[in-house]
Amino acid sequence: MSWRIWIVFITLCMIWGIPYFLIKIALAEISPAGVAWGRIALGTVVLLPVAWHRGVVRPAMQHKGAIVAFAIAELVIPFSMIALGESWISSSLAGILVATVPLTVLLLAPAFGIRETLNARRLIGLAIGFIGVVALLGIDSVHTVQQWLGVVCLLVAVIGYAAGPLIVQRYLADVDELGALACSLLIATIILLPFAALTVPARIPSPQALVSVALLGIACTAIALLLYFYLINAAGAARASVVAYINPAVATLLGVLVLHEPFGIGTVAGLTLIIGGSWLATHKTN
Repeated sequence: MSWRIWIVFITLCMIWGIPYFLIKIALAEISPAGVAWGRIALGTVVLLPVAWHRGVVRPAMQHKGAIVAFAIAELVIPFSMIALGESWISSSLAGILVATVPLTVLLLAPAFGIRETLNARRLIGLAIGFIGVVALLGIDSVHTVQQWLGVVCLLVAVIGYAAGPLIVQRYLADVDELGALACSLLIATIILLPFAALTVPARIPSPQALVSVALLGIACTAIALLLYFYLINAAGAARASVVAYINPAVATLLGVLVLHEPFGIGTVAGLTLIIGGSWLATHKTN
């Protein structure tokens, strides 16, 4: 890959390691639906005027079926499910579970007509990643029914995150990424608005919660998704999803050091096995 792709990759890895920490802070005063809608709405406010000025909105909407599918898969489902899941589980656990996205992309790719050959190396990687999930959930992380509900929410989010880049690679590869992203954000904002309206806080949230949502919307949604679109088109869906390798490490560090979340042997084993399995499953040898 070129140096430009590497810079985008590293930047995106760092930016997308932060949301789990920010979501946890915002959830103290704002509902999961409110957090999800707030970040998506802010992303729309930032990117839609730029896309409209560049004249890329109308061409993108010629692919409205794929745009709606991407909005639901990559925005509505994951953002709402992660926020809901973090009501019951730690931000570090949420970040590590999202690291299974590269493995899920490989499993879903055939359904989108994208060939991702499952050779021995990739099968071993998938197996190691699965063992990592078992270790993460079975040793010291999940004990109560509510925590398991949080895990289910995160796994649903993972499926959405895996489907999103496959939709882009299969149906939106020739569409301007800014136009497609702006339209997707607008659609997701409209879909989530009723749920956010039904859960408006009784009082104005604190500056800390509002700043968290602002950072989620501007940096972790608008800027990050634009970089992600570029990475998908430049390097492919499977390689682009490898940003999940570093995300969980950043999320875990913030959760443990700032939020004082638990960090046991299950977390270490799960994180190591999931990342190692994802690398084996997605790394392409020459």
